[in-house]
Amino acid sequence: MSFLTLLKKGYLISPDLDVEINDEVLLKIDSMKDKPLVINKDFILSLHDPPNGINWKEFEKSRVEFEKRNGNEDYETFLNILRYKSDGEVKIKIDSVLEDLKKQPKLKLESSESFTHDVIVVKQYKENVKKREVADFVSYFKARYESLKKILMNRPELKNVMSINRVLNKNNNEEISVIGLISDIGHTKNGNIILEIEDLSGKIKCIISKSKKDVYEDSLDLVSDQVVGVVGNNSKDVIFVSNVIWPDIPANNKMKKFDRDCYVVFTSDIHVGSRMFLEKEFLNFIKWLNRDYGDEEQREIAKNVKYLFLGGDLVDGVGIHPGQEAGLVIKDVIKQYEKFSEYINLIDKNIKIIAIGGNHDAIRLAEPQPIIDKKFAKSIYELGNIQLFTNPSTVNILSSENFEGFNILMYHGSSYPFLADNVESIRINGRLDRADLIMKHNLKARHLGPTHNSIQYVPDKEEDHLVIDKVPDFYLSGHIHKTTALNYRGVTLIGAGCWTEQTADQEKRGIVPDPAKILVVNLRTREVKVLNFKND
Repeated sequence: MSFLTLLKKGYLISPDLDVEINDEVLLKIDSMKDKPLVINKDFILSLHDPPNGINWKEFEKSRVEFEKRNGNEDYETFLNILRYKSDGEVKIKIDSVLEDLKKQPKLKLESSESFTHDVIVVKQYKENVKKREVADFVSYFKARYESLKKILMNRPELKNVMSINRVLNKNNNEEISVIGLISDIGHTKNGNIILEIEDLSGKIKCIISKSKKDVYEDSLDLVSDQVVGVVGNNSKDVIFVSNVIWPDIPANNKMKKFDRDCYVVFTSDIHVGSRMFLEKEFLNFIKWLNRDYGDEEQREIAKNVKYLFLGGDLVDGVGIHPGQEAGLVIKDVIKQYEKFSEYINLIDKNIKIIAIGGNHDAIRLAEPQPIIDKKFAKSIYELGNIQLFTNPSTVNILSSENFEGFNILMYHGSSYPFLADNVESIRINGRLDRADLIMKHNLKARHLGPTHNSIQYVPDKEEDHLVIDKVPDFYLSGHIHKTTALNYRGVTLIGAGCWTEQTADQEKRGIVPDPAKILVVNLRTREVKVLNFKND
């Protein structure tokens, strides 16, 4: 007996339903005048000897309170009436659902012309297991400086750039330009910005006057350890700044488009295992991907979905923050990944799924993060239609002899809370509610976590893997649970939202989630649509 049949009849299935449902049980459910909307384990077991007079709406209400408060006397009373105690373990039997999915028609594009469905790695972190020393941190920032210097050297304003040591030996009031890493930021008594920047030859102070309004306001968004270009006039050991040059995305970067309809879906922060995980909505999303949910226009879009990108936090994890255990319905991270894999296995196999990990996944917190550990997530590796990558990483899709394809930069977003509090324009315009502004700052700085204490990181003396050295076509992120999209200089920024209601930990950190929404992009037009599965 397929659980899909229950779904088609309008019932919702609780995660704890791991008992057999045969035709006899289904007939009992259909014949009942009063029955719950959510079919759970307690209800199915009660059908062996059905109790009379149960108010199923009150039953469901008491169960919700039980899960929120980790205890509820009314629910315990209902369980006593049903003569069954729930152990709360979450497991859905999906074998029959998979059989039904195998019978579904294969996904086809409207165009008969074929194209490659490969995912090509453009940039990915390679683990260098070794003991880190102080010298590695020095080399790490040198590598960052050199990478961003190469980008800045292409800017016409910096064509006559010189070393800081040469500037210090120059005559006063000459026009000069330098490239340096910001080691300190402050303000003078008059409110002007004072930067201390350094390169491999020395350090120098730079004064940005309030009278240069545009440069001053733009410079309020600078943070420590960014690499920038500075143009101005020198006076002794100070540069009086006329312009600050960010690495930034080139102003002439064009938005790339495909030659036919082809859709990419972006989402993130599923948090399987959390009590606040929106399972009903996530299952509806899967049904939509399988062309079995939504209106005619939405199903037509689903027919042309070829890629699904997941921006990290696939599961809620264990021991991530104090008190987390009370908010978990699955308290074993391996079982969390098994449950996640059951959901993913329901998705049409013609859709290629690309995923990275996040701070809740079974990987180290320090960035760059390697691929999710197979020891904990073996069930994911056994799936045939999902590829895992490091956080961050960049992949290419739809490349061919005649088209270079689209580069998708994926970064979970652990640096975002720091940037929300320390970048002036973000701080005064919404902080963590403005994922789009945070991502734009990343692109302007060409770095995902520019300040030393914005993230935990592992220094690599050969390369700073958080440098955005290649201009992406899409930039996907998650972490702060905001659904947003912005086009910036030909790059589509995607804040991919989440599938969880607000937890106590999120409330403490000022995160107000925007859940159960996905972003769908037509690669022919680059139009972004938001589909909401929460209010349906």
